[in-house]
Amino acid sequence: MTPLTVIARIKAKPGMEKQMQQDLLGLLTPTRAEAGCITFDLLMDANDPTVFVLYENWESQAALDSHFEQPYVKQVLRAYEVTLAEPIAAHFLSKIEPSMSGNNGNSI
Repeated sequence: MTPLTVIARIKAKPGMEKQMQQDLLGLLTPTRAEAGCITFDLLMDANDPTVFVLYENWESQAALDSHFEQPYVKQVLRAYEVTLAEPIAAHFLSKIEPSMSGNNGNSI
């Protein structure tokens, strides 16, 4: 299994920050208990209280796919219809390390 990191930037409509924060906070405990969840952290932009970032690490794509099938996730996604100011900017990342072949990870 290849671990997967997700960084998702979520922007609330002005005036919807508190609702968005409450919805996202509600994801923390159940998500952290999911099989395959390594890290699931919520951050808020220090300069813009309408911007939230989810920093997630999953054991595999399958674990992340299962996460999106959870009822509490679907509930928050439905709430975004009211609270979301713009599409979520999500980055799906895989960690890279220098290889043992001696190229120091420089393949560019």
